[in-house]
Amino acid sequence: MSDEDWVCNYFNYFTEIEEHFQRARGTGLFLLSPLDWALIETWKNAGVPLEAVMRGIDAAFEKWRARKVKTQMVNSLAFCAQAVLTEAQIMAGTAQPRARREVAPPFDEDALRTYLGENSDTLRGVAGYSEIAGALERLAEEAGQHYSDLEALEQRLTVLEEKMIAIARTHQSEEDMLAARREMERQLRPYRGKMTAGQLAMLEKQYLERALLEKSGLPRLSLFYMR
Repeated sequence: MSDEDWVCNYFNYFTEIEEHFQRARGTGLFLLSPLDWALIETWKNAGVPLEAVMRGIDAAFEKWRARKVKTQMVNSLAFCAQAVLTEAQIMAGTAQPRARREVAPPFDEDALRTYLGENSDTLRGVAGYSEIAGALERLAEEAGQHYSDLEALEQRLTVLEEKMIAIARTHQSEEDMLAARREMERQLRPYRGKMTAGQLAMLEKQYLERALLEKSGLPRLSLFYMR
């Protein structure tokens, strides 16, 4: 992903994909599943451009609509996974270098400070996360400084979230872990044949981490979640 793509696509990645999938499906009230959100996160982490995801969604639905027999509706982004990968590979092979241009983020400094502070407050209310809460509080106090380099801030937040996940794993029971894996397998089973082994490994990791954080009542720290 080029610098310009990173800036332009960064903050709206999740929202844009959700809305585009709803439009392609023709049902604006359709809600994405935990598996869908985990899949979007794997694309984000892999640096798949927003445009490639949208093209892949469109291509997958065009292929589905061309079928003479449609046994069921498209109920997951996972149906589009192979098409998205194909479009990302095409774009990677044809992309031309572009000069970076400054694009203002869709939130102001006060919103950033509030977001960091609220996440800090949430973690203060959960035993075992005071160190991470303190780090977020300091980042909130320095929001003006970090607002000028959000990419560096995102890297800091990624490190803090990884520490938070590691702590949460030590508190996860075997029963909760097994339940999360069973639910993941139930949702993923119809789409395994549409993904590579690498894609599946990344998706399983993201799904289980999301399930762990939700079960533990912990927030996502990435700026992608400033919605």
